Amino acid sequence: MGKIAVIGSLNMDMVITSPKMPLMGETVMGGGFITSPGGKGANQAVAASRLGGDVAMAGCVGDDAFGDRLLENLRQSGVDVGRVRRLPGVSTGVAMIIVVGGDNTILVDPGANALLTPDMLDEDFIAACDTVMLQLEIPPETVSRAADIARRHGVRVLLNPAPARPLPAGLLAKADVLTPNETECGLMTGAEIASVGDAGRAIPDLLARGARNVIVTMGKNGAVYNDGDKIVHCPAPPVKAVDTTAAGDCFSAAVAVALGEGKSIAEAVGFACRAGALTVQKMGAQASLPWRDDLRS
Repeated sequence: MGKIAVIGSLNMDMVITSPKMPLMGETVMGGGFITSPGGKGANQAVAASRLGGDVAMAGCVGDDAFGDRLLENLRQSGVDVGRVRRLPGVSTGVAMIIVVGGDNTILVDPGANALLTPDMLDEDFIAACDTVMLQLEIPPETVSRAADIARRHGVRVLLNPAPARPLPAGLLAKADVLTPNETECGLMTGAEIASVGDAGRAIPDLLARGARNVIVTMGKNGAVYNDGDKIVHCPAPPVKAVDTTAAGDCFSAAVAVALGEGKSIAEAVGFACRAGALTVQKMGAQASLPWRDDLRS
């Protein structure tokens, strides 16, 4: 098992469950409000650690109570937080999440995450790892720089291109493993991804543009990926979704852990589908992430 470096965002999630998505100007009475440690980077770090990975995280939080709580939650899940910076006079990132029928809509204020600049990256730290996990809730130039360093040192790059946004030039070709969902895959390819077949037809385009392995996550429909020259569909275990927050983060983390253990891409995707299915059965981001033993029960 090699070391996994997660370079990304840390947010405090503020979650409320609603019977419907509010329209512009409409007030809807919801309930079940919780605050839960989140942020795509921190979610992936916690998930990878709980699933058995040796994980360290790099990122930024503010000097506030949310920052305190996020760091403590990472420590409790076994993540090395020695490279998470506390920035004075800056707020920690927050995400406002509305959950409707198991699906969610998210509004993010990046706060300190927006201040993670390329010059803050530690090349020796990245070079000493087996896998670097990257997402798009930090500045794109920082993501590109981290991928450059990883490629220079032969470190596997797992890029989760989320949230959906245009990728920096050349970033796709630096990804050893790319894990978009349907929306993100559609943005990158210009095609609507509404079915397993759509995803299968989109993957060759992403491979032609330089990604070495592409895994399109499709929620309750599982995942579609390339295994060598073959396009394969891995169904998801049938479960009742309560909250899909962090399911994609758990999936990416599970792939990183499995590949780090020397498993095949097919084994990694199957492991990730099972881990993601457990995640959607609980409320919250990091609160819902499973431990390795949960997948054995």
